[in-house]
Amino acid sequence: MSSASIAVNSPSSSNHFIKDGVTSVNVNRLCSFSFESGLFGSKIPTKKLSLSVNGTRPTRPERISYSGLEPVKASSRSFDVVIVGAGVIGLTIARQFLTGSDLSVAVVDKAVPCSGATGAGQGYIWMVHKNPASETWELTKRSHQLWKMLAETIRDQGMDPLQVLGWKKTGSLLVGRTPEDSVMLRKRVSQLSEAGVRAEYLSTDELHSKEPAIYVGTDGGAAFAPDDCQLDAHQAVSYIEKVNRSFAPEGRYAEFYHEPVTGLVRSTSSGEFEAVQTSNNTLYGKAIVVAAGCWSRSLMHDLFKGSHIQLDALVMPRKGHLLVFENFNPLQLNHGSMEVGYVDYQNATFPLGLDDQSQTLSVSMTATIDMMGNLVLGSSRQFAGFSTEVDDSIVLHIWKRAGEFFPKLKEPSLTDFIKNRKVRVGLRPYMPDGKPVIGNVPGLSNLFLATGHEGGGLSMALGTAEMVVDMVLGNTTYVDSSPFAAEGRCC
Repeated sequence: MSSASIAVNSPSSSNHFIKDGVTSVNVNRLCSFSFESGLFGSKIPTKKLSLSVNGTRPTRPERISYSGLEPVKASSRSFDVVIVGAGVIGLTIARQFLTGSDLSVAVVDKAVPCSGATGAGQGYIWMVHKNPASETWELTKRSHQLWKMLAETIRDQGMDPLQVLGWKKTGSLLVGRTPEDSVMLRKRVSQLSEAGVRAEYLSTDELHSKEPAIYVGTDGGAAFAPDDCQLDAHQAVSYIEKVNRSFAPEGRYAEFYHEPVTGLVRSTSSGEFEAVQTSNNTLYGKAIVVAAGCWSRSLMHDLFKGSHIQLDALVMPRKGHLLVFENFNPLQLNHGSMEVGYVDYQNATFPLGLDDQSQTLSVSMTATIDMMGNLVLGSSRQFAGFSTEVDDSIVLHIWKRAGEFFPKLKEPSLTDFIKNRKVRVGLRPYMPDGKPVIGNVPGLSNLFLATGHEGGGLSMALGTAEMVVDMVLGNTTYVDSSPFAAEGRCC
């Protein structure tokens, strides 16, 4: 397989504020939970959270006017749901609650939207590189369906999805350069077709007719998914924010940005966590959702300090670089493309306990044209802690790798485009088993996790939001949620 790997509701006196203490960690587990008497008196069985709603899941949201709305903070500090994390996962969960129920929602974040992985991605909503046999397939497929429904709704409301979401149907190509790659690609096309995704195999000549700029040699080929789409993360998040803010005048929505979470407030009478403590506010909620991306693990450790709950959801930051070239004329693309090696690197497991995480660096070709006509090249994957500094050596590797598939990129030097080049660096929330964690913390019926989507956060966001809301409301989930449960995913 062709690839490139580089080793290179109000306070009361009965509340207890959990802030100090130490939580033990076992790094050899995916997720570990233990409950000791003392904090709750006894282990509390999981139960459904009872919340009053007017409806469940509308087919399409009603038209919403949101022009000119600014971030709003409610005078009340009590909400039905408090969401920690304002990335695409947290904001779409908020939107799902607001449009699908009568619940009030608060979103809290230590920074602002698109300051993490969401804003650093390529924005592709592709199925071509997905495996129908994987446990994330149904969630991904459902989420893509919801994205397309949202784009259709926006169009029905007289707006342009391209301008609102950066949404466009590009089709996608998964390309390979060896006979082994071609065998794999034919199999992938067959799997996708059987799973209901329109796909076809392209020989070298057929590929060249659809994407003249790409070169895979005489033994190569491609899997082509003509219905795949992409969007602009910043545009999409901006739209979702505006939709959420349209509920603020009703007192149903508030944002608390630039407010790091410092702890949880626990009710000694019910044994549940009933509020999120931030640097400035105490936000009471009947349900609390932690959707803090790669920071979820350390955040949960901090939140449980002083308690007898031990939880270690091993969400790790996986650093990635993307190159963006403005007004780049030498290379024009008709479709989005990625090499087959990307699939292996995305799903690669990380050996726990590895001292030199930089040795896990990998680079594989991805190429798209964004809504502004800019060329976006990627991508790298690396375990490098929480560093978001640009590594020029990785930038060069990405450029050279892209040149192996697009000969026109070999003609100029990367330095020729230094003025028009931007580098995006983000931290993907990686789970060792390749699946996000979506569901309640065992023993705590009102505390939920929604994290660990790695590079698929944008792609799986709407399906994840639908699943979380159904869980909180006690509804049957549209997609089987058991593969994503925190409980039982332990080594």
